[in-house]
Amino acid sequence: MESLNREFEFKGGYLNGFLMIFIDIVLWILTVFCFVAAIIASEIGHSFGYLIVLAVLLLIASIICCCGFSMLEPNQAKVMTFFGRYVGTFRKTGFYWLNPFMSVKNVSLRARNLNAEPIKVNDKTGNPILIGLVVVWRLKDTYKAIFDIDTDVSNTAGAQVGNSATARMNKFEKFVAVQSDSALREVAGMYAYDNEDTKEEETITLRSGATEINDVLTDKLNERLTMAGLEVMEARINYLAYAPEIAAVMLRRQQAAAIITAREKIVDGAVSMVKMALDKLSEEGVVALDEDKKATMVSNLLVVLCADEPAQPVINSGNV
Repeated sequence: MESLNREFEFKGGYLNGFLMIFIDIVLWILTVFCFVAAIIASEIGHSFGYLIVLAVLLLIASIICCCGFSMLEPNQAKVMTFFGRYVGTFRKTGFYWLNPFMSVKNVSLRARNLNAEPIKVNDKTGNPILIGLVVVWRLKDTYKAIFDIDTDVSNTAGAQVGNSATARMNKFEKFVAVQSDSALREVAGMYAYDNEDTKEEETITLRSGATEINDVLTDKLNERLTMAGLEVMEARINYLAYAPEIAAVMLRRQQAAAIITAREKIVDGAVSMVKMALDKLSEEGVVALDEDKKATMVSNLLVVLCADEPAQPVINSGNV
């Protein structure tokens, strides 16, 4: 059963980033002013302790203000936690200042492609085949994606600890790849490669039922990825072939089936033409043929029409 949606929008405070830049500049100016005033007061013998304290407080405030700037582009989000407690997902695009004491995990909500390499599986009839797929997916539920599966990127080389959206999305992509492999194996085992064995034209096969099978594959993937807060927008088979060990045999089989089908059409056409010729000769009275001559004519016409090579007629010039 799908768990309840525990994701919600961040309700905490935030300020415009450009406003905070101005405020931070003012704080730095006041900090420098207080330090300079303390030095001057010490030289003329006035009390300067309160100026030092004020300068230190202003310095701390200035440093804190420098740490909270954040910029967010469309279809990106920040998962906010405050000392380990989830406090919401921030999705507002633009330049903002957020509480620097909050932990931020960046994620991308944009659609991504996964082009899986073909894998060898057995179809419903047991034939080994090579099948591959392409998946279009995106992150849907940020809470599940961050907290229900392992996406720790703290050991990722070159990534900011806990804050690399690229490294985190690569983790998601690996998760999708593993689940895609499992779903593809399951779906491939539910259908035959083709219906040459069953001769049932209505049967859905991997070759003929692309639309139906893609829908089933999408549903199977969504069942597996829902727990991770991921959504498959489209999944389709992009590679399908017999495994190398039986490919040559299956090719000859397909060629034989094609030859039989072609022969059936040739015979049907030849019989139709012979019947038309006999009816035409009888209707117009061109020649009177008994049953033996009709049989001979039918045999000759069928040989001519069904032969693979051009016929070489023998002309009867009469008795010598």
